[in-house]
Amino acid sequence: MDERDFEILLTLDRTRNITHAAKLLYVSQSSLSKRITAIETELNITILIRSRNGVYFTPEGEIVLSSLRNIAQELQLMREKLDLSKNIISGFLKAGISLNYSLYKLPQVLTEYRKRFPEVHMHVTTDHSRKLYNQLLEGSIDVAIVRGDYPWKGEKILLDRESICAIKSKGNSSIPFRELPYIGRKTDLAFERELLQWMHENDYTKQISGLYVDNITTCVEMVKNDGGWAIVPEICLQDFDGDILPLKFANGEPFVRPTYLMFSPIVLKLPQIEKFIELVRSFSN
Repeated sequence: MDERDFEILLTLDRTRNITHAAKLLYVSQSSLSKRITAIETELNITILIRSRNGVYFTPEGEIVLSSLRNIAQELQLMREKLDLSKNIISGFLKAGISLNYSLYKLPQVLTEYRKRFPEVHMHVTTDHSRKLYNQLLEGSIDVAIVRGDYPWKGEKILLDRESICAIKSKGNSSIPFRELPYIGRKTDLAFERELLQWMHENDYTKQISGLYVDNITTCVEMVKNDGGWAIVPEICLQDFDGDILPLKFANGEPFVRPTYLMFSPIVLKLPQIEKFIELVRSFSN
């Protein structure tokens, strides 16, 4: 067995499907099946059981997988140490980025990071903040950019605290908000609770049953085209030329949404992650 075989079995462990694994490995299914048979012959065991629903690892196959994970991790650590000795920033970066940040700020950050550190292998997940927070707790990502307040014992750096605004188009500027159709959007539960609170305090609850769309970009575009009014974070209004009203709660506090950079202090020992953190902070200044 060699490193290519390690990659084959670890990919099968991830996909549990010969067809999907073959596509990810850029080989034919027949070639992949032959190589699996060769590995089983070499080790004198049955590693996989094939079925219509995919593949299952035998108990012996699970032992092989457990060893391969450790070997692959050690090999990667060795390469990172060797690259460090050559003053090259390399290794792996697993980042989780909230949807809104990924739409409006992430492209600039990633472009600059790739330009500076081309040897780093990046895997970026974009999702709602609650899911990213759970992934950070599980350790499946190294660093997360989340919107909203979440309890975290590690490093938690405030990147921004932006206003939440009611918006309507120039064409609708003479019409009061409550006389326009409300355009809602899919968002996370934490923001939804605050939004419902503001709606209740300002007697807008009857409008909640209006039109809903699945993302913030569509929401803003519909407002631009005189489709109604919406409540959105300031981050998405850079090119919006209609009416923008920052909101406040009944107690006078502004309706704002913080964005945090969160990570465990231990990841700062990895240069590729430390540099990513430094770059994100520089873009927030």
